[in-house]
Amino acid sequence: MPKIGLVSLGCAKNLVDSEHMLALLRAAGWEITEDMAEADVGVVNTCGFIEAAKSEAIETILETAQYKQTGNMKGLVVTGCLVQRYAEEMQKELPEIDAICGTGSYENIVDAANAALGGQKAAYMADMASAALEGDRNRLTQSYTAYFKIAEGCSNRCGYCIIPKLRGPYRSREMGALLEEARELSDAGVKELIVIAQDITKYGMDLPEHKRLLPELLRQLCGLDFTWIRLHYLYPDQITDELIDVIASEPKIVKYLDIPLQHVSKRILRAMHRPGDGEEFAALIEKLRARIPGLVLRTSLIVGLPGETEEEFAELCSFLQETQIERVGVFEFSPEEGTEAAELPDQIDAETKANRRLIVEELQSGVLDDYNTARHGEVMDVLCEGWDDEQQLWYGRTYADSVEVDGHVYFESDDAPEAGMFVPVRITGSLGPDLLGVRQKGEEK
Repeated sequence: MPKIGLVSLGCAKNLVDSEHMLALLRAAGWEITEDMAEADVGVVNTCGFIEAAKSEAIETILETAQYKQTGNMKGLVVTGCLVQRYAEEMQKELPEIDAICGTGSYENIVDAANAALGGQKAAYMADMASAALEGDRNRLTQSYTAYFKIAEGCSNRCGYCIIPKLRGPYRSREMGALLEEARELSDAGVKELIVIAQDITKYGMDLPEHKRLLPELLRQLCGLDFTWIRLHYLYPDQITDELIDVIASEPKIVKYLDIPLQHVSKRILRAMHRPGDGEEFAALIEKLRARIPGLVLRTSLIVGLPGETEEEFAELCSFLQETQIERVGVFEFSPEEGTEAAELPDQIDAETKANRRLIVEELQSGVLDDYNTARHGEVMDVLCEGWDDEQQLWYGRTYADSVEVDGHVYFESDDAPEAGMFVPVRITGSLGPDLLGVRQKGEEK
């Protein structure tokens, strides 16, 4: 039985693709190994979203290829977004690669692995829109947490974003198939279901019903045995009153919403081909907080888009100070080849972009400190994730902390809680972006 190892880079949506590929390989008789040194074939599932991701992918490919000299590796397969973007260049410039699969060709992973094992060069580059949306998964997350991808691709065509050219148009999965998968995950003991897509609020708009089906899907999911249902990402102009009502009324839907705003200047947003402005966003945030008690918000922002003035950047900072969004990820504009924004005049220099990012991060650290301080004395349910040797404490996450995105709660406990258990923790202090606490005697879930 040949062994195969896989490295998954990039976003959670890419991770789900990796899980599908591993399931196909296992069904075909391959043994999955976490030790790349003993793998007969290595797979690197790449991200190609921005320059930093491309650099990481190339570095990982070259590192993995070293196992051809130092380990058992006979072949290397590279898949994913970077392949979709630069298939010809990668085949020419990286002879270490034996086989490639684009984002429309994950179903060909077994053929690609067999070709690489046999010392053959192979390329599978099917139409992105024809990619299979269903399939078994060999999950790579902790047993109690699972990503739940409800749609593939994106049709928003934001001016700075290459994703439609990497993943194809927006394609919703059929609700029946989604609910079947959700039941399997629930039966397998998943406690935290993370609903993901490039834009979950548009789920169903491309199906025969031509309507927003996310509220109905969420109602169905809440009938299953999950403790937390977490939502990533909701676009601000697509959040309806019906959706707000479902989020507010269903206890299993965590009151944590990831809403990518990207900016607040109307001119900058139109240059990005995005709707809205700071006034509309502030009104939406006020509405959400009024109707969803305890709501924690996360957003992502881009600074340094070509032509962004000091006044427009100041407008963004004022908005953050006024709205006090609890979680913010800020990124410097990356001029990606093939995007409209990369061709805009008045490109901003790297130093200015970095300074603007640092200003937002410093501003936001104060907001996070205030949020954490406000939690002191509160008893919060914490999803235990294990023991931290460095801190000599147990650690986990509250509803306000998503996987690998936000902070943790480090807590003392007289008994050893199991990973995946929800335990009540009294918050006693802060440790940078994280919280400190003590486990309370009470009913664990």
